[in-house]
Amino acid sequence: MVTIIKNVKVYKPEYAGVKDILILAGKIAAVGEDLRADFGGSIEVQEIDGGDLAAVPGFIDSHEHILGGGGEGGFHTRTPEASLGDLIQNGITTVVGCIGTDGVGRDMTALLAKAHALENEGISTYAYTGSYQVPVHTLTDSLMKDIMMLDKVIGVGEVAVSDHRSSQPTFEEFVRIASDARVAGMLSGKAGIVNVHLGDSPRKLDLIWRVIRETEIPASQFLPTHVNRNEGLFEECLDFAGEGGTIDFTGNEDIDYWETICDEVRVCKGIRRLLEKGISNDRFTISSDGQGSMPVFGKDGQFQGIGIGKASCLLKEVRECVRKEGIPLETAIKGITSNPASVLKLSSKGHIGPGFDADICLLSEDTLELKTVIAKGRIMVKDGKQQVFGTFERK
Repeated sequence: MVTIIKNVKVYKPEYAGVKDILILAGKIAAVGEDLRADFGGSIEVQEIDGGDLAAVPGFIDSHEHILGGGGEGGFHTRTPEASLGDLIQNGITTVVGCIGTDGVGRDMTALLAKAHALENEGISTYAYTGSYQVPVHTLTDSLMKDIMMLDKVIGVGEVAVSDHRSSQPTFEEFVRIASDARVAGMLSGKAGIVNVHLGDSPRKLDLIWRVIRETEIPASQFLPTHVNRNEGLFEECLDFAGEGGTIDFTGNEDIDYWETICDEVRVCKGIRRLLEKGISNDRFTISSDGQGSMPVFGKDGQFQGIGIGKASCLLKEVRECVRKEGIPLETAIKGITSNPASVLKLSSKGHIGPGFDADICLLSEDTLELKTVIAKGRIMVKDGKQQVFGTFERK
């Protein structure tokens, strides 16, 4: 199937004007004006009218619990796995799976199996090796081997620090994880990123700062996540971004409620503050923490209740950036397209241009509602309706 999207406003993510996009064999073949494809009837050419639509790269969710997460309130609080529909109906064409608090009931064998399943159903998938726990739980006999020899593994995480649920890693343990991930990434041509879960502890980024200041490992080796979970943590994470690091905002579909019980920083306000400090708009990503648990603990550390992360928050956060804070779409959309592609070294993702994978989302120009999703050249969602279904999803 050959597809041409006609007369669409193209955000590469930089705005490129009204163009046509030609898709061949799962790749973007050309972006230009008045593009045509005629194979004499031997190959079907599908044309999509892009009028009143904006084309942006397919969304990259750099932190999602595709196996489910949770369990902090007992076995019945384990959250469910992600389905194909959970992802594509929210514009996600590339997902990075991770394991969180529970590295026993969920392991790397199951995570990679789930990643392969979602890939078979039509999207692109990657994974982090490990979970909250240190020493890192791997599939092979070492962290380095997992990153180097398992195609889908691009880094390690989410390693928990500054949190009562973490393994309370020492500096020596933490720096060894970072150094092994860095060398494994270099040897395999991967990011070797260390995805770091940040909790509510006053220690904040202490371990990360020590690695940067006491060793030769640069800030770019880390992708700290949940940076907006409270005001004090966010201020320190802005300092980290100012020194060349990249920070990962966690989206929140229910932020209107959470703002009433804690000082979580709304994503759009956080990104506005980052930009106002003169920090590069390449230094942030937004992830969903989808299917992950959102437990509530009292001051005594006792479990009080639990929610669940939602993949739908990604586009919602971009929309709020544009509507509430006046951030240009081409800047806001970088957080879920070109920025994670760069940090994670996904060279064929995150951009609309010749040679890149044909992962494209079409949004209504006025409301930024998701209309059509294309993953690797295949139309997954059309006019807001899911077209491709997971093996056990109802059509």
